[in-house]
Amino acid sequence: MAFLGSAVRRVVSAVRPSLSPLSRASTRSYSSEPTKEKNVPYAKTLKQDEGASIGPTKPLPRSADVVVIGGGSLGCQTVYHLAKMGMTNVVLLERDRLTAGTTWHTAGLLWQLRPSDVEVELLAHTRNVISKDLEEETGLHTGWIQNGGLFIASNKQRLDEYKRLMSLGKVYGIESHVLSPAETKDLYPLMNVNDLYGTLYVPKDGTMDPAGTCTTLTRAASARGATVIENCPVTGIKVHTDDLGVKRIKAVETAHGTIETPCVVNCAGVWATKLGDMAGVKVPLIAMHHAYVVTERIEGIQNMPNVRDHDASVYLRLQGDALSVGGYEQNPIFWDEVSDKFAFSLFDLDWDVFMQHIEGAINRVPVLEQTGIKSTVCGPESFTADHKPLMGEAPEVRGFFLGCGFNSAGMMLGGGCGRELAHWIIHGRPEKDMYGYDIRRFHNSLTDNNRWIRERSHESYAKNYSVVFPFDEPLASRNMRKDPFHQVLTEQGCVFQERHGWERPGWFNKDGPAPVLDYDYYGAYDINKNVNYKYNDLLGKEYTFGFPPHHDVIKSECLTCRHGVAVFDMSYFGKFYLTGPDAKKAADWLFTADVNKKPGSTVYTCMLNKRGGAEADLTVSRLEPGAASLPLAPESNGDAYYLAIGGGVAEHNWNHIRTVLQDEGFKCQLTDHSEDMGMISIQGPKSRDVLQEVLDTDLSNEAFPFSTHKVVSAAGHQVRAMRLSFVGELGWELHIPKGSCLPVYNAVMAAGAKHGIINSGYRAIDSLSIEKGYRHWHADLRPDDTPLEAGLAFTCKLKSSIPFQGRDKLEKQKQEGLSRRIVCFTIDEKEPMFGLEAIFRNGVPVGHLRRSDYGFFIDKTIGYGYIRNPDGGVVNNDFIKSGDFTLERMGVTYKAKAHLKSPFDPENKRVKGIYA
Repeated sequence: MAFLGSAVRRVVSAVRPSLSPLSRASTRSYSSEPTKEKNVPYAKTLKQDEGASIGPTKPLPRSADVVVIGGGSLGCQTVYHLAKMGMTNVVLLERDRLTAGTTWHTAGLLWQLRPSDVEVELLAHTRNVISKDLEEETGLHTGWIQNGGLFIASNKQRLDEYKRLMSLGKVYGIESHVLSPAETKDLYPLMNVNDLYGTLYVPKDGTMDPAGTCTTLTRAASARGATVIENCPVTGIKVHTDDLGVKRIKAVETAHGTIETPCVVNCAGVWATKLGDMAGVKVPLIAMHHAYVVTERIEGIQNMPNVRDHDASVYLRLQGDALSVGGYEQNPIFWDEVSDKFAFSLFDLDWDVFMQHIEGAINRVPVLEQTGIKSTVCGPESFTADHKPLMGEAPEVRGFFLGCGFNSAGMMLGGGCGRELAHWIIHGRPEKDMYGYDIRRFHNSLTDNNRWIRERSHESYAKNYSVVFPFDEPLASRNMRKDPFHQVLTEQGCVFQERHGWERPGWFNKDGPAPVLDYDYYGAYDINKNVNYKYNDLLGKEYTFGFPPHHDVIKSECLTCRHGVAVFDMSYFGKFYLTGPDAKKAADWLFTADVNKKPGSTVYTCMLNKRGGAEADLTVSRLEPGAASLPLAPESNGDAYYLAIGGGVAEHNWNHIRTVLQDEGFKCQLTDHSEDMGMISIQGPKSRDVLQEVLDTDLSNEAFPFSTHKVVSAAGHQVRAMRLSFVGELGWELHIPKGSCLPVYNAVMAAGAKHGIINSGYRAIDSLSIEKGYRHWHADLRPDDTPLEAGLAFTCKLKSSIPFQGRDKLEKQKQEGLSRRIVCFTIDEKEPMFGLEAIFRNGVPVGHLRRSDYGFFIDKTIGYGYIRNPDGGVVNNDFIKSGDFTLERMGVTYKAKAHLKSPFDPENKRVKGIYA
């Protein structure tokens, strides 16, 4: 019998083959040396015997309301939740048997705590479905085992991350305990704790069984009227174009018949890209080998919790009286030639790649060195650019939904995501904030870019177990979208952030340029690792839950804006024009604010979904009708609007608007000029003095009031100037045709030199905007928040009679009172917070911070979070004023002051140019 220890020694002495990241379909394999057995450790799988029936297990119906394709975890959870929500004319098609693709070999781990409030809620729902709901509905046991989970910390930063999770868990009632090394040894006697800093123990984590879970899900769905058909591969998807030119799903084709349907759900796992191709839909995921080994029996391992040793990049899953050992390596094997015939199949394990996990496992549980390997499990899994699933309606074809790309987490996220996907299909939007999983989070120029998909998916896989620090940035596939200022700002020390493919300024390093280099795959695949990589070094210095080393640099950028003048490059913003005969009707329906002021006005507004949740916040400028002067003005004989939208969510906004226009039948044109214009924002008390030298127009309050715009000449170039601020100061935005960007920028910097003008980045914007109380969409304003809850009632035209999407829900909420609302908190201690910190009122958890940053002008940490009344009552001003609030950061409690208004400039004087 081979032992894990000898497997390590054997592989160390082997000659390593050269690996290419571009094409690696086959590799040298050592699987036959330690063990010849390739098999999953489950007592039961759904694999058929050879010679079993190869035709569909049931006749195909002629039509269905929804066809779900793929019988893995997501497909089964989605059809179950659709049926449970009352949609019974639903069909699940599986090309082989349920779980045959990637689900059958999954490790099936469920950890309740993640650094995301939404994911904590999704995981909680999965756990409820698996451990309780299904058994109550069917009388069948799904195979759920609650043996607990143990997270290993080998350093202070890792334990700090776990303490953050513990604090968040208190808000959701998830029991967890930070243990000392000695306490960990008492819990897990076989563990080596000599190199431990501490651990996080979550008693109610556990393990799922793929076959048991999926069988029970489909049985429960079938009992509610759904139809589950196995052995029925899909051969095509019919798409038709309607009278408005919109592509929609028409039918699903198989060798055994066609099912007419308006809705298809792609739950095909690693085969999802091929299924998308059938309908002309881009599915940006990639298949990789993912492996674990199963040990022989280990005395004393019974009933031990599952273990995640993130710093060793390894997990140890309890398997009865044995362990499954797996992890995430920096040189995973890509599966480029995805085979349609691959069902209940496994690859040979490449011990060169897997060896690192064995070493980490033996260090953590030394008895493994003398433990035999019973079998190896190496199967395909699908991975995405940000290690998050792909969900929601595809932008290319209406009625084509995605439920794929789950990065080995399809079992544990399946219940929560299946429910949200079902709600999405039935009601048009999910209940929770699923933007982080929505396919529309990626710009359309990236989703079929193979370099971007491959590099970013590799980096996400390799960093899966890395500490999630607040200000980390990807190194893969950078410089995909650059604005006209990129080079000049790089030369001035700009440290860029990546958003939506764009390079946008983060902060300005005083020690010279720190350019982003081509991706080096972290030195894997014999690719030379970047050396003396200044940008990467600067990122590394921010790997802390304290204040970063350049805290004072960001402070300087902020206070220069508050006391003098700063320039912000905001070119990555989305810039759309809405025109056409129904433009006014569309604007009235889309936007919560009344944007139909006189031409020359600019209005801050929200867009809502049908449930009253905020799908976006943006500015809308009404334009004069006239001939086209692109990119500054579109052709319009009537109403026309210029929409300026945060660049990181531009694709989401574009698709939301387009969907509403289609659903309502408005005759409009929506055009995108984001790439045609740059945008700089000049902000601060001295901004007027600077710009008056550059622009050929009077910038006084009377001539150019706040929230107005006009086309003017800047250093001889036509620009659209808007008097707006996202930092709470006197200032203007200049929207500039691409070819004029640098001359205008140079003129602004020259005029500002005597006023001490500086470049400033988005790290400063984040601080300045939270200090002023301005919202960031997808942080303290999300699709599950209404404007009333978010303190944005002023953006809603409720005093008018003009209907708009979501108005009925807001009116009902206003009448009933708010059961939750956003509150601003400050603390006196000089401690950084980043969001997810627990909020307590009178010692009872009532919410968590969504967003937090340091306010340098008021010299305090500021946090915004939504609080609820634990008694279920209304959250009004008296509820806030009468409470004693504390914030918990990494297990430490801080007394907090709750503010009903922004603590900075609550009377809004500075944006009006009124300075004391």
